[in-house]
Amino acid sequence: MKRFLAALIVFAVALPATAQWLDRPWPNIPRTAEGQPDLSAEAPRGPDGKPDFSGVWDGPRPDPNLDLAMLKPWVAELARERQQNYYRTRPYYQCLPSGPETERFGGWKRIIQSPTAIAILSDDLTYRVIHMDGRELEENPLPSWAGYSVGRWEGDTLVVETNGFNDSTWAVRFGVSHSEALHVTERYRRVDFGHIEGEVTFTDAEAFTAPWSFTVNMELAADTEMLESICERGSDSWAGSMTQAAGRDVAVSPEVMQRYVGAYTGVYGGRERTYEVSIADGQLVAEIVGDYTQSGLGAAGLDVGATRLLMPLSESLFEGLGLNYEFIVNDEGEVTDLIVTHVSGDYTYSRDR
Repeated sequence: MKRFLAALIVFAVALPATAQWLDRPWPNIPRTAEGQPDLSAEAPRGPDGKPDFSGVWDGPRPDPNLDLAMLKPWVAELARERQQNYYRTRPYYQCLPSGPETERFGGWKRIIQSPTAIAILSDDLTYRVIHMDGRELEENPLPSWAGYSVGRWEGDTLVVETNGFNDSTWAVRFGVSHSEALHVTERYRRVDFGHIEGEVTFTDAEAFTAPWSFTVNMELAADTEMLESICERGSDSWAGSMTQAAGRDVAVSPEVMQRYVGAYTGVYGGRERTYEVSIADGQLVAEIVGDYTQSGLGAAGLDVGATRLLMPLSESLFEGLGLNYEFIVNDEGEVTDLIVTHVSGDYTYSRDR
């Protein structure tokens, strides 16, 4: 999986000003006295008088309000099994569509709206269509990756009902499945020119003990464009498991581990991320802060990404949930950086303290 954002930006800088489409101002949008897009201006409306959601949007990864007690036993057990294998069967890691997975409700989106249909295009080149022509939701549509969506207006709120998902996708990126009975309800408001607020509810009696919800917040990415982010190499070649990692006979002294304790900050996915490294029960632990919120799944025994145990591969190289963590030491013996090796590349986090 390779992301070419940096390369494309460098390429764009080398082009004439007339070709720098990433910085092309949008015409006919409200602007401040300084000429910047006025995101607090009134939301636009379409020919039918309803709020127009058209535009390029970006937003944070939603935090699902879900804990282990809300998962049916088969879902919880499968999630634990997938965790042990570093989530390598996640559709996104296999270059497959993510469907209703909660994380995909964030990130870059282009919305194209007409009175009879709304299309939502994602940066991974997948899309979904919301039918707005008054049709009823099909009871048993042919199962598909994106499902079958029907929308309606309740005042200025867009309400979308979706069913017909196949069971090849996940509900949450941390191994949580759903069944083909999954029903998703979305409610969106364009509160002003630059912001969309929404709530999404998952209902699936075969997978969850009760419906559960999460919020969605999107900001208009005015005066820019959405770049494609394509999966080019899947997880088929991934090897190892957490059980194998825990069984390696490599010992690191408490004195050496203490040198690594601290905070390391860098950028991942365009957002600042900090790793807090500490020692718990005699083992090194890394906790992500700044772009993750720990949900009930982690507290109940499933690693949801915020905290992971670091298994030593050598005195300075560790493995945590399938990623490599290497502590960099300078000639004076000071730990200066933490390099995290991900399938998409190496990410450097500089030590803050």
